[in-house]
Parts: sequence; structure tokens; C-alpha cells
Amino acid sequence: MILRLFSLLAFVVAALQAAAATSPAGIEVIDIEPSLPAIDTSIAAPDSLELLDTDLGAAARTDHSWISPYALPASMHCTGGRDWHRMWINTAVLSGAFIGTLFVLECLPEDATSWNRASIQKVPLFKRWYRNIYVRDPEWDHDKFIFNYVLHPYAGAAYFMAARSCGFSFWGSMLYSFAVSTIGWEFGIEAFMERPSYQDIVITPVVGSLMGEAFYRAKHAIVDRGYELLGSSFLGHFVCFLLDPVNEVVDLFRGSPTRRLVARRKAETRFALSPNSLSLTINF
Repeated sequence: MILRLFSLLAFVVAALQAAAATSPAGIEVIDIEPSLPAIDTSIAAPDSLELLDTDLGAAARTDHSWISPYALPASMHCTGGRDWHRMWINTAVLSGAFIGTLFVLECLPEDATSWNRASIQKVPLFKRWYRNIYVRDPEWDHDKFIFNYVLHPYAGAAYFMAARSCGFSFWGSMLYSFAVSTIGWEFGIEAFMERPSYQDIVITPVVGSLMGEAFYRAKHAIVDRGYELLGSSFLGHFVCFLLDPVNEVVDLFRGSPTRRLVARRKAETRFALSPNSLSLTINF
């Protein structure tokens, strides 16, 4: 097919040149010089994934009843709908991670967690939880700086992103982060071991949500470039995992409409024909 097209193009150019040679005086003929077909096989980053493109918008709606927030311009609001099913999956993943984290904390030395294991183990598990929640008030804990002011805000940002990447607005994602960190962790899993902490009740969801919004914007920029950062696909995927660990892990097993849109743009074949050139661009 392409050889026939080349032959047809050569015939048209030859006819134009012949007409130019025999044209009467006073008539200006534009000479079109053909150029050899250029095949560009360079690896190019895909364009922005804004779903103002009708084709991609239809593809997103085919995959889900909602549009991925990374396929729309970044916004504080919910503009593409909410994926509640995915959010519940993320919540289940976080619940499992909480239980696993509790076992990890059990293995850490006492000076890292400020837990007195000897006194804790004297009280039955659920009696311990009831006492920490209903009998005692929250406390001002004395955990290390890295726990209270680095890891806890990062955890709050991860909770925030678990909802933000499902299409929830900033405020909806902040509410989700508050529910997960306070109800799920402080008054849930961690209350089996110690009383809730005043710092964690505030710092984890509030500071975490502000960090999470910055994470969302950063991930949005990376996804717009086809999951590439500084020209590296590996670096782009790795940073996206750090910014949004819950959704990136779930995507590996469940699939992601955003990843499918990125793959579609990377694999698209572009064909362009102009009067003086023929180019075929293939992006892998």
C-alpha cells in the first residue's frame, strides 16, 4: 500500500514538473520539490492526557463510568466522577497494611515506639482497646520526630491520594484521610497498643492532605508526560509509586484506565501527508 502511494506521489510530481516546463509565458507555476519519505522511529513522549480529546474521553468512559482525574486538567474539585468501587478496594488494602504495620511496630525496639511491652501484655487485647478509647483521654505522645512529623504526614498523604486518584475532590480526599488515620488507625488498630495521640489526630490528616495535594499535582505532571520523568520511564513509575503507593500497587493487579490511555498514545501510529513531503512517525 505504501509503495503504491509512493508511486502515485512520484507520478503527480512528474506531471507537475512537466506542466511547469510547458506552461505559457506569464503564468507563474509553483515548483514543488518532492522530498524523500522520512521515517521517524525516535522515542517521543506522548502529548498531554487531557480528555478534551473525544477519542480518549470515549475510551475512558468505556473502561469505567468515570474519568480518571489524571486524564483531566488538574483541579481542586471532582470533575470526572468518583470511582467508589476502587475506593473500597483501596480501603481494604489499607486495612491489611494497618494490620501488617502493627506487627512491624511490635518488632521494633521499645525506644522507637515508646511502648512498654511488659505492661501492655498483662492486659487482654480488647480490654486494652476499650481502656485506651473509653477510659483514658488522648495523650501528647513522645515518639521520635521522624515518626510524628515525617512518617505520619506521609501516611496521611498516602491516604489522601488513595481517594484523590479515585476522582474525589481535595476536601473529600481530606475527609477520607481523616477517617482512615483517626478512626482506622488512632482509634482503631493503634488503640490496641496505646492511647490516641493529639499530634497524630491533627498532623496526619491535615499536614498529610496538604502534602497529598502536592503529590497529586506532581503525579499529574508525570502522567501527562507518559509516566516519564527526566526522560526515564523507570524513574517516572518509581516516583509515582512514592507519591501514590496504594493506587500504584492496586494498578499492578487490577489495571488502570490512565495507564491504558498512556499506552494507547505511546503505541499510536501517526501518518502525515503534505504537498512536499511524506512522513511516517511511529511511537513505541
